[in-house]
Amino acid sequence: MTDRTRVIFGNEIDARTVRQAEKSKARFMKKYGDDSAADYRLRFAPIDALAPLGVRRIVFGEENEAFSARPLIVGNIRMGFGHYRISIAMASCARALGYDPYWLDLASFDATGSKMIREQNDLYSLASRISQRSRLFNRFVWEPLNSEGFKKLTYNAKDQKNSELLTPIFRHIPKDIPYIATHVWPSQAAVHAGMTHVVNAIPDNWPMGLHLSEGAIHTVQTPFAWLGYKTLQGFAKKPLRGIPADELVDVGCYVDHELLCRLEEDNRLRRQRIAAGEPVRILMNVGGAGAGGKLFAALIDHLLPYVQSGQAALLINTGDHRAVFDQLAAHIGARGDLHRFCNEYEAFAAYAEQLRTQSAHGICLVCNDDIFSAVYATNLLMPACDLLITKPSELSFYPIPKLYMKHIGGHEVYGAIHGREFGDATDEYPTAAGLCAAVDRLLTDKQIIPHLCERIDALKACGYYDGAYRCVRLAAGEGKESFSDR
Repeated sequence: MTDRTRVIFGNEIDARTVRQAEKSKARFMKKYGDDSAADYRLRFAPIDALAPLGVRRIVFGEENEAFSARPLIVGNIRMGFGHYRISIAMASCARALGYDPYWLDLASFDATGSKMIREQNDLYSLASRISQRSRLFNRFVWEPLNSEGFKKLTYNAKDQKNSELLTPIFRHIPKDIPYIATHVWPSQAAVHAGMTHVVNAIPDNWPMGLHLSEGAIHTVQTPFAWLGYKTLQGFAKKPLRGIPADELVDVGCYVDHELLCRLEEDNRLRRQRIAAGEPVRILMNVGGAGAGGKLFAALIDHLLPYVQSGQAALLINTGDHRAVFDQLAAHIGARGDLHRFCNEYEAFAAYAEQLRTQSAHGICLVCNDDIFSAVYATNLLMPACDLLITKPSELSFYPIPKLYMKHIGGHEVYGAIHGREFGDATDEYPTAAGLCAAVDRLLTDKQIIPHLCERIDALKACGYYDGAYRCVRLAAGEGKESFSDR
């Protein structure tokens, strides 16, 4: 196994950082055990919510099950909802291009490396929630860590060393299977394990050392991110060697096939609804950490008069956060025409499909304990909605008119900047008052949402949203066409 902790893209890491990285790996081995000689055999299990995409989940089994003739593995972890959402987009486009997608969640196993991931993810989720309750913590700890701390090249060294703990899970995976990672740890793990066709799909628009996985093809969604990784500017106090040109590709936005194949028709219906004075369909999505409940409640209060007068309809996905679902249901009470779907995925999916061509009214509140149903519920609603209100996370890159609420973590700021500059989204509104004023403008000015729809059509025509297709082709060795080549 190559030691990728000491040298990253030709840049030497100082001895103190290397020692800290080695101590980190040793701590996890002491805490969770040394399973480097374990013989983890693999089988495949269905994922009910993703059955239409043909996705099967890789799990431990008594005997090894054979992969199909045209497999593609999507390596991921659950950290919030974003990495799962991007993984679904990759699986969707893999299926559309004739591959059989396999889901490899490295945090889901009873293995040392998986326990390491879960421990760090728990800390990340806790800090994310605290950042929403404490302005001081957010200002002096969380924002600087997410924007500058994770940016440093030295941060990558510890992750590279820790990700070595994940390699036993790959023992029975053929090395030449096309593999797309939607988080850096699954990418680093695959490279350490000797996988030969690895794509590291970087999720954010803010370049960070956190996302480096030497040995993989790095894909980004924007020209800004491409230049940041090409130069590694700001990753250290001194100039650095950047990622070589043949290992870095600007592919465009990672979007599901199902959201793209009828996009022009969806936009036509959006413009038609706005022109006819029908209720504007507003989709709100609670993030994976469950933060932002108070802001959602304030926004619902502001929008209730619009709902009651038939000017708007609200569709709210609380993910797998039952407590948020219950709180919002109680908060709305009898004030709204409330449709509730809690662990009724099939009924909800039928409701979402009907919304494409039928009228919408009142408030729809959705919750699913199953994580796949929880994430994909937003995908089912997106084509039938006119406006998405979201923090500028992974949803910044999706083809629907977007209104940005306050970011969580400084790295998300640049998702909002990109959406605004490419023209399919608004500014970011960090306060409840500003967000409500922006909603008022979007509901009363009938030109803005249709304009955003027209911009989305233009972006689709030039391949802006085809990033997931390109990642599949890169992993399969079909070429390195980038969005900027079009």
